[in-house]
Amino acid sequence: MRKRYLTVALICSLAASLSLSSCIGSFALTKKVLAWNKTVSNKFVNELVFVALWIVPVYELTGLADLLVMNSVEFWSGDNPISAEAKVIDGKDAKYLVARDATGYTITNMSDNSVVKFNFDAATNGWSIEAGGEEHLLFTYVDDTHINMVTPDGSFSTVELSNEGVWAYEQLVAAQSAYAQR
Repeated sequence: MRKRYLTVALICSLAASLSLSSCIGSFALTKKVLAWNKTVSNKFVNELVFVALWIVPVYELTGLADLLVMNSVEFWSGDNPISAEAKVIDGKDAKYLVARDATGYTITNMSDNSVVKFNFDAATNGWSIEAGGEEHLLFTYVDDTHINMVTPDGSFSTVELSNEGVWAYEQLVAAQSAYAQR
């Protein structure tokens, strides 16, 4: 019995050491919950929320999700799906900071600090652009192969996501633009 227990313990230890080696991971989901907690209020409220999140087991669940899913995805793909990403891009006229978050992208012109946001709305399944305090819908997804795209006259046109569909949309925009200039 003792020899069998020792054999099982050795096999489990070996399996754990092989499966859990070389990837600690960034634990991005747990860090996001902790970062949110730090912004709640003063240090006393933060401590109460922190303890509550341990009692409710939010931290335990995010840690487990990071350990079993997110860090594995990060190990194999190189990117953690939870991490916000920001990159500086050298453009023709300026440098731009492009930041990704849960709702879309924020592009900041580093020369004049102007900001343009591309927002995804899950309720409408659509993308919009926000600049200068105004937001305009660009398109909504119809299905996997079609979108409803805004046209110059403000109406929407269903566009097939193919070379032919894009070409037809370009022709429609050109025709409406030429008509509007008359």
